[in-house]
Amino acid sequence: MQLRDKIRHETDLQRRPRTGKGGDQVVNTKVTLSGLTLDNPVIPASGTFGYGYEFAELYDINILGSFSFKGTTKEPRFGNPTPRIAECPSGMINSVGLQNPGIDKVISEELPKLKKCFHKPVIANISGFSVEEYAYCCERIDKEEQVGIIEVNVSCPNVHHGGMSFGTSPEAAAEVTRAVKAVTTKPVYIKLSPNVTDIVSIAKACEDTGADGISLINTMMGMRIDLKTKRPVIANKMGGFSGKAIFPIAVRMVYQVAEAVKVPVIGMGGVSSAEDVIEMMLAGATAVQVGAANLVEPFACKNIIEDLPRVMERYGITDLNDIIGGARK
Repeated sequence: MQLRDKIRHETDLQRRPRTGKGGDQVVNTKVTLSGLTLDNPVIPASGTFGYGYEFAELYDINILGSFSFKGTTKEPRFGNPTPRIAECPSGMINSVGLQNPGIDKVISEELPKLKKCFHKPVIANISGFSVEEYAYCCERIDKEEQVGIIEVNVSCPNVHHGGMSFGTSPEAAAEVTRAVKAVTTKPVYIKLSPNVTDIVSIAKACEDTGADGISLINTMMGMRIDLKTKRPVIANKMGGFSGKAIFPIAVRMVYQVAEAVKVPVIGMGGVSSAEDVIEMMLAGATAVQVGAANLVEPFACKNIIEDLPRVMERYGITDLNDIIGGARK
C-alpha cells in the first residue's frame, strides 16, 4: 500500500460520526449563512487551503461546510521576499504578501480545476489596494456560479491614503463595503483585522453599509528576531501571527461583534478542535474557519468534522443552531 493510500485509509478509520440505530446521524450539524446551507460549520480559512485541489488528493474535501480560497487581487502577485515564515510557541508568523495569480487566472484556471473536486459553493476571498480594485474583483467573481459567498479582506493597505489598512477605520471599511455591495448580487462578508482599538465600531459600520455578514479575526501583527543574526526572522520584518495562541482573543472579539450586529458572524483565529468550534459558536459565530491548523495537520478540518458529533453528544447538544450566541443568553 502506497503511503498516500495508507494515510487515507487510516484517517478514514478515525473519529467516525456518531449514528443512531438506523445509521442516521443523531445530531444536526447543518448551519445557514445568508441563505446558504452548509452540512457543517467547518470552513478552511483563506490562505491555508490553497484552491482546494491540493487537499483533495488526501481526502474528499466535499465533507467540508465550504472553504475560503486563497486571497485574490486584480493583478498577479509574487508576494513578499523570503523568508516569509517564522515559528512561534503555539503559532506562527507569516508575511506571504497575498501571492496569487490574479482574478483573471483564478476565474479561467483555478475555479475550473476546483470544480472537478469540490461540488459545493465556495467562498471567494477578495483583497485590494484601492476601493476600485475591490469593486472590480468582486464584480468579476460575483458572476461565477461556484461562488456562494464573497469574503472581502479589508486588512490590505490603502495605497491612495498613506498605506493605512482599510480595516483600521469604520469609514474606510464602510467605503469598501458600499462599493462592493453596489456591484454584487451574492452575500458579502467583510473580514476584519484584530489590529484595531475598537473592532465593534468597524463591524457596525460595515453592517450599516450593507454587509451581509462579518468574518473575524484576521491575523495579529507579530515579529521574531534571530538571536544569531540579530535580525528579524522575516524579510518583511513583521507579519501576521496566527495559531492556537490567539484563540482567546478571537473568541472575545467574536463575542463582542456578534453581540453588536444582527448579521451572521464567521469566527476564526486559533481554532484546532471540535471543542474550539463549539466555543466559537457559543460566542456568537454561525460558522467557524480553521486556518493555521491546516498547515500543521493537513487532515485538521476532516478530523474536526468527524469529531464534532461526538463532542456535541458529550455536551448535550443536538442541534448546532441552538447554541449560536449561547454564551450571551
